Amino acid sequence: MSSGQPSDNEEPRAAEENDDSDEDKDSTRPSSPRAGRKSAGTQGSSRLESAADGGTGSGCRVSRASDSLFSWIYRRTVGRGPFVDPARDHFRNMTRLYSSMSPATDSVNLSTQTHGAVFNLEYSPDGSVLTVACEQTEVLLFDPVSSRHIKTLVEAHEDCVNNIRFLDNRLFATCSDDTTIALWDLRKLNSKVCSLHGHASWVKNIEYDTHTRLLVTSGFDGNVITWDTNRFTEEGCPHKKFFHTRYLMRMRLTPDCSKMLISTSSGYLLILHDLDLTQSLEVGSYRILRARRAPLSTEGSSAGSRSGGSRHTIDSKTHPHREGLSPRNSLEVLTPEIPGERDRGNCITSLQLHPKGWATLLRCSSNMDDQEWTCVYEFQEGAPPRPPVSPRCSLRLTHYIEEANVGRGYIKELCFSPDGRLICSPYGYGVRLLAFDEHCAELVDCMPVRTALLREIRSIYSHSDVVLTSKFSPTHCQFATGCLSGRVALYQPHF
Repeated sequence: MSSGQPSDNEEPRAAEENDDSDEDKDSTRPSSPRAGRKSAGTQGSSRLESAADGGTGSGCRVSRASDSLFSWIYRRTVGRGPFVDPARDHFRNMTRLYSSMSPATDSVNLSTQTHGAVFNLEYSPDGSVLTVACEQTEVLLFDPVSSRHIKTLVEAHEDCVNNIRFLDNRLFATCSDDTTIALWDLRKLNSKVCSLHGHASWVKNIEYDTHTRLLVTSGFDGNVITWDTNRFTEEGCPHKKFFHTRYLMRMRLTPDCSKMLISTSSGYLLILHDLDLTQSLEVGSYRILRARRAPLSTEGSSAGSRSGGSRHTIDSKTHPHREGLSPRNSLEVLTPEIPGERDRGNCITSLQLHPKGWATLLRCSSNMDDQEWTCVYEFQEGAPPRPPVSPRCSLRLTHYIEEANVGRGYIKELCFSPDGRLICSPYGYGVRLLAFDEHCAELVDCMPVRTALLREIRSIYSHSDVVLTSKFSPTHCQFATGCLSGRVALYQPHF
């Protein structure tokens, strides 16, 4: 602008700076990478105004209010200012939306009472289909947006359906107490793509490695089996036993498939580091070591006393993928410390992983089945190597909360929201939405120095029986729950 009228140029700029300072009070994030683009745009706007005035500055006073409003809108939509994170308001709005979640009126029609208890819920990756695993051998499919029933897979298995996993937007797998896994195609649901036989007992868990296209299943026979879906036929898939352990409950892969976590009914947590699913581990020749339970420190440091387990020491000649020759599939065995359970054993019933691979989420019950806890453990990477006598520990307890002891003997499946900021936890006849702090911040932004309690954002009670499972939609502001009496409820923001 013309140097002859500095006051006209300074007032809008001061208003903009005040606007920045107001936003900056709430911001705890680094500057936006788009700040430079904002500056260039503002300078371009000034040049346009100067050209319109013929370089005299006579139009500044008339257009000052509109320019200030334009600059404010511009900064809110494009530049956002040098100290404002473009994603901050999104998560603030999402927090408000999740805090207002209520049962959708149409969800009362999602009844599976004739099909038994709901053991698992799974959305397709694009959020267009909600699948329901039922106690009485069937799988139900719903449109989660319209709450419309799409299809019932009658006698999908010969026993309880335990878990469902989508491989992509059309292909999904189911597993059952009949010891089999079935592959299904949404485009042709009248029959299975194929049935997979290989387990000797109830199959409880399905994972999928998108890199190798290997389906990974685990069951109460203690086996983890990999299935090569690249070569499946109507008769099945080539498969091999990858791992075996006693008392196996749940198995999960981290999002990048670099680790496999296995929980057991005896309270142990097994971690396979630098995972290579193409190499089978002959672990039946040695027993699971009974690791001494050590108290898990609540400090933020990675002290050796924090370890709650022991690492296997295996002959490298028998197992060439271990000790000294290759880091792939190195095994770590932990007994995670559970608050209030220091003097008693516990069972790890539910195992989930943070969608960004930062932490693991456990639901544990005491051996007396009179207490339940939800615990979050941070993955500690890059810890300095320790001598063999000092066991490695990759996890640190960061958050926990005590759960309602309702529905003894049944497993309650928790879940993370797609952004990892919220936890949906079955709580008696309803659910609780839990966060790491009152602002629903990212775990890495509110990592406590000492172990902290999870914050309750909202509790919703909409079932007439014990809630067994929950799942967030990957694409919509919605989640679903299923209960013991067979009812599915959908929750959406209430306006």
